Amino acid sequence: MEAEKKRRLEEIARRIRISVIEETYAAGSGHPGGSLSIADLLSYLYFAEMRIDPADPCKADRDRFVLSKGHTAPALYAALAERGYFPKSDLLTLRKLDSYLQGHPDMKGTPGVDMSTGSLGLGISAACGMALAGKYRGADYRVYTILGDGESEEGQVWEAAMFAAHYRLDNLVAVLDLNGLQIDGRITEVMNPTPHDTKFAAFGWNVLQIGAHNFAEMEAAFASARACKGKPTVILAHSVKGKGVSFMENEVDWHGKAPGKEEYAQAMAELKGGKADV
Repeated sequence: MEAEKKRRLEEIARRIRISVIEETYAAGSGHPGGSLSIADLLSYLYFAEMRIDPADPCKADRDRFVLSKGHTAPALYAALAERGYFPKSDLLTLRKLDSYLQGHPDMKGTPGVDMSTGSLGLGISAACGMALAGKYRGADYRVYTILGDGESEEGQVWEAAMFAAHYRLDNLVAVLDLNGLQIDGRITEVMNPTPHDTKFAAFGWNVLQIGAHNFAEMEAAFASARACKGKPTVILAHSVKGKGVSFMENEVDWHGKAPGKEEYAQAMAELKGGKADV
């Protein structure tokens, strides 16, 4: 990967993380941990991979994105705002009455959101439908979805996996955010869904593995997914929950709570490279 491209994506991901903290602090609620873990993936998808046009969010031949782990909407909204779908100032209305930025993505009210999600397993299933529709129509758009590793405990995920392989949806890429934690603790202790690689392979998928914070590995994996014909691709992205904020990293408590005043100041100082001002 070119050094300048890498620096640009890193800076965008940093700004996404800053927005996640600002959003959840302003709302007094939300899901910062899993939002921070996918910031790099969203940076790559929205600024390097997907064929999209913020000036025409519903353009027929656009690539589609579905956030299957819909509770991490703060990260998606931050990426959409960075890409120019709506003003960044609107991010501070997250979860407020009359805001179009609800706690989970709403396709009817939010520019750039292709599917309303929140019920785990729903998103990847909808993505399969979008990909199949593209096949029937002879369209060349691609469909991308990000789901959580805790979400992979849902039976609906594996029904979708069976469906995608059966219909040879090679225009579908599922990214599994493997941060190892869900709301109740470690995924291996709550309801162990591993090993993901052999399971997806057994369902007939093209299986790739990357570091979720490594842009060079992302570039190679998405290129490999585009080159794969006849089967869907899953990218197992090994991530750090709460990535970028030291006291949130690998801490399950930050799955679904907002930072307080001092925590907000520390997080912003870390992300902006300054000192905390409390």
